[in-house]
Amino acid sequence: MKTCIRSLSIVVMLFISTSLMAEINVFACEPEWASLVDELGGERLSSYAATTAYQDPHHIEARPGLISKIRKADLVVCSGADLEAGWLPILLRQVSNQRLMPGKIGHFEAAKMVERLDVPIDTDRSMGDVHEAGNPHVHLDPRRIQIIAKALMVRLKQVDPQGAEYYQLRFDDFTQRWQQAILQWKQQASALQGKRIVVHHRDWVYLFDWLGIEIAGALEPKPGLPATPGHLVLLKQLVTAKPVDMIVHTPYQSTKAAKRLSQITNTPVVELPYTVGGADQVNDLFDLFSITIEKLKSGLL
Repeated sequence: MKTCIRSLSIVVMLFISTSLMAEINVFACEPEWASLVDELGGERLSSYAATTAYQDPHHIEARPGLISKIRKADLVVCSGADLEAGWLPILLRQVSNQRLMPGKIGHFEAAKMVERLDVPIDTDRSMGDVHEAGNPHVHLDPRRIQIIAKALMVRLKQVDPQGAEYYQLRFDDFTQRWQQAILQWKQQASALQGKRIVVHHRDWVYLFDWLGIEIAGALEPKPGLPATPGHLVLLKQLVTAKPVDMIVHTPYQSTKAAKRLSQITNTPVVELPYTVGGADQVNDLFDLFSITIEKLKSGLL
């Protein structure tokens, strides 16, 4: 019966899509948001990811090609929480469409839709690259993705009212599949609960909070600062006193410090995809979590 209802919903979605087609251009700051936009918007919109999994989203050049893309956008979807503070404002200064400015209907910041972790009490330059609004890497918690998806669906309805029913049906279908996937991922990741991991940067706070993994230390002595020999000595002492299960990094982060700590502590290093496109077969958000969990489990072998 459920299969029949879902099939009927898909037919209705296709009918609405073809009868009320209106392509909406979405400028997504990161691949994860382009993927979510595609899930919710289907054929009614065209998404463009401004960055790839092999680029640090903190540090992107505001090149002419990005300016051209954002000028054509009806909606900008980004992480927010100052993740894009070094380049997005530069792009927006080249845009005449005021609807795309922060606080307007055409500007969506995912981090504002959820509770954020690592929110500092006070900040100053001596603390490194600390985000005043909290950790911006909210896409690595599937529970928060669900909340963000609902808020984004509402925003799509506002930007494109004619497609409101279509977006609702797409969201309902996504929610059903996503909730089932969360249950499967949690079961598959049960062996990871309580494990201790050294990270390069605190990208993984949300994922590890969800899975019950402890961040034992970071290769960066302070957020955004490269590892130093002295800091690696301190990490070696930490690992010697209380062993960790693995060291993880993203595709865009240098492997030098991870490999060095691995050599002096005999700890495995695992590269995690971080976002869509960050590893083979990571083509959407579902793949991102499935393969990330697989890679984490491989580090335990």
